[in-house]
Amino acid sequence: MNMWTHAIDDALLKIKQNILKHPGKLPHITDGERYEWGDNNDWIEGFYVGMMWLAYEYGQEAFYKESAESYLANFQDRLDRHVALDHHDIGFLYSLSAVAEWHVTGNQAAREAALQAADKLLARWRPRIGIIQAWGREDDPDNGGRMIIDCLLNLPLLFWAYEQTGDAKYYDIAFRHALQSQKFLVRGDGSSYHTFYFHTENGSALRGGTHQGYQDGSTWTRGQAWGIYGFALAYRYTKHEAFLDTSKLLARYFIEHLPEDDVVYWDFDVPVEELTPRDSSASAIAACGLLELLEYMEESDPERTIFEEVLHRSMRSLVEHYATTDLPDAEGLLKHGSYHVRGERAPDDYMIWGDYFYLEALVRLEKGNKAFWYET
Repeated sequence: MNMWTHAIDDALLKIKQNILKHPGKLPHITDGERYEWGDNNDWIEGFYVGMMWLAYEYGQEAFYKESAESYLANFQDRLDRHVALDHHDIGFLYSLSAVAEWHVTGNQAAREAALQAADKLLARWRPRIGIIQAWGREDDPDNGGRMIIDCLLNLPLLFWAYEQTGDAKYYDIAFRHALQSQKFLVRGDGSSYHTFYFHTENGSALRGGTHQGYQDGSTWTRGQAWGIYGFALAYRYTKHEAFLDTSKLLARYFIEHLPEDDVVYWDFDVPVEELTPRDSSASAIAACGLLELLEYMEESDPERTIFEEVLHRSMRSLVEHYATTDLPDAEGLLKHGSYHVRGERAPDDYMIWGDYFYLEALVRLEKGNKAFWYET
C-alpha cells in the first residue's frame, strides 16, 4: 500500500465516523481539536458534503453517496429561506454539494438547486465596479465595494451554470470578475492582496488590504493558494492564457517562499518564531492548484518538473507530519490549520476546507489528475 492509499483509507474512515457520530449535522470551526456540529448557516458546509462525494467517487461505497444525498434537501431549504447567503461563498456551498451530486448521479433536483445558487451568486455582481461583492449587502459601508481573492473558487459555479443554460450572463460575469482579480489582487512580483476596495459610486480603485493576513501589504498564504487554484480553474473554463500565466506566477511565488518542511506558515511576511502558526489548509489548496496546472503543462516544460516535485514534497509532508493518521478518533484530517490568526479565531486547529482539499489532492494523486465537478 502506497502513502496516498493509506492516507485516503484513514481519511475515509474518519469521514464515516463523523457521519455516524453526528447524523444530519455539519461541522463548524472551533478550538480544541474538534469541530462544533450544527446547522447549515456558515460558508463552509459544502466542504463536508464534498468530502462524501470524493469518498464515493474513490471507492464507490454506497454509504458515502447516500450520506451526501441526504443533505440536498437541507441545502435547498437554505436557498429557499436565504439563510446567511449575503456573501460570495455560495460557490463553495453549492459546487461541492449540489453540482457534485448532479455530476455523479444526474439528479435534476440537485441541478435545479445549483442553478438557483448560481442566481444568488449572480445577484452579488456590481456592474459599476466590475466585481462580485465579497461580503454584506450592497449598501454596506465597509464591504460594498470589496472583492477578495477567495472568490475565484466560487466562479466555477457560474461557469457551470453557463454550460447548463447557455445564458452568457453567467460566463461574462465570472470572466470579468476574474479579470478584475488578476488586475487588482495580483502584485507584480507574484504575491497577492487578500482583498481590494473600490469606490462604490464611481467604481474607481482605492486600495489593497487584508482581512485575515498579517498586514495590508503582506501575502496571506491561503489567499495565495486560492489564487493559484482559482486562476487555473478560470483557465479551464475560458482558455484565456493570461489566467494560466497568472496561476503559474502565483505558484512560483508560493514555491519560492516555502519553509523547510514545505508546509506554509499563515502569512509569508509574518515574523517566524517558535509558536508562529502554520496553515496546513493553505498548502492543501495549493497542492490542488498545482495538480490543476499540471494538466495544462507540456511534459517537456522544465517548470513542470519543479511544480511536480514541490507538489509531492508538500503532500508527503502533510501526510507524514500534519495528518491525523496517528489519531484514530480525530474529527479532522489535518492538524495545524489556521482560520483567522489576528482575530484569534482558531489559529491552530482543524479546518474543514483543509480536510476537503487535502482529500481532493490525495484522490487526484491516486486515481488520476481529475476534479470531477469542475469538468467541462
